[in-house]
Amino acid sequence: MHGALNTILTQRLGCRVPVLQTAMGWVATPELVAASSNAGAFGFLAAAVMSPDEAREAIARTRAITERDFGVNFHMFQPGAKEIVEIVIANADRVRAVSFGRGPDAAMIARFRDAGILCIPTVGAVKHARKMVDLGCDMITVQGGEGGGHTGSVATTVLLPQVLDAVDVPVIAAGGMADGRGLAAALAYGAVGIAMGTRFLMTQESPLPSAPKAAYLAAGTDQIAVTRKVDGIPQRMIVNPLLRRIEQSGRIGMWGRAITAGMEMKRQSGMGWRDVLATARSMTSHGEMPLSQAMMAAAAPMLIQKAIVDGDVEEGLMATGLVAGRLVDLPTCAELVDRIVGQATDRLNAITGGSNIQETM
Repeated sequence: MHGALNTILTQRLGCRVPVLQTAMGWVATPELVAASSNAGAFGFLAAAVMSPDEAREAIARTRAITERDFGVNFHMFQPGAKEIVEIVIANADRVRAVSFGRGPDAAMIARFRDAGILCIPTVGAVKHARKMVDLGCDMITVQGGEGGGHTGSVATTVLLPQVLDAVDVPVIAAGGMADGRGLAAALAYGAVGIAMGTRFLMTQESPLPSAPKAAYLAAGTDQIAVTRKVDGIPQRMIVNPLLRRIEQSGRIGMWGRAITAGMEMKRQSGMGWRDVLATARSMTSHGEMPLSQAMMAAAAPMLIQKAIVDGDVEEGLMATGLVAGRLVDLPTCAELVDRIVGQATDRLNAITGGSNIQETM
């Protein structure tokens, strides 16, 4: 393995390869986290879609099936967030890092750091990167517009150097990453590693049912689009019958979907309508969005769950990075990480002329 792959990311997280497996809701299960971490990457558990009891159980399960340290992802607006924070800190001997988008304040970040847990938020704009550094975060994951789910409009190749120039903490590149060539390119820019979601979603250990896995494999780049109609925030998804109907709907349709998704959220979580509305209102404070939009933002994950958990690829939504349009296989996590190491080593050797910075691990 090329010596350049030993970065501050691998040193501080204890992983073999500077690759993060991102925390995709209902996808980044203990089994996927363990598989990616055992392969040499660093896996993040998707606790942002879990209740505190579910998060406690998932962390315990992950601890039991891998000896490697791992990360946990959460959002401060989710129900039970403060309890999840306490659960994470109680497991600081194995939880090496946390990731988040809408994240904790400076006081809570300081608590994580005092517990020895690195804070690695994901941002999609330079101003957000600066804010996270000011709050005390240790590293920043920068997701360019090619990324899946909620995403920005600035491509990784533009956003990454902007953030590298703007902050003085290690930066990880995300959005469009899928192989060793992307890792080598990110390192050349000055990043300390890459983060991948869609590529790990499309692995053997990914918990997706066969139908959505087939849909991800079949999707070309021209079948992947960014929509604002789901909750008013740009999201990148595979175009399917449900997304087409959503794109053709108006304001009344948004309210209808908000109420329907809210009812499903209420059914699954056991929350009352007051709690559902409180969750939605907590999201309006972050994005200044109207209540109908916030209702969809709070409940839209139920539509994603319908596809990636229930396997309904026509009536559910499939968030994806644009990179899915060029992926054609479902390797194991071990095969994927080994392939990335080999490709990155070849590219780095080609750049350096195979100089003596190469080493074997």
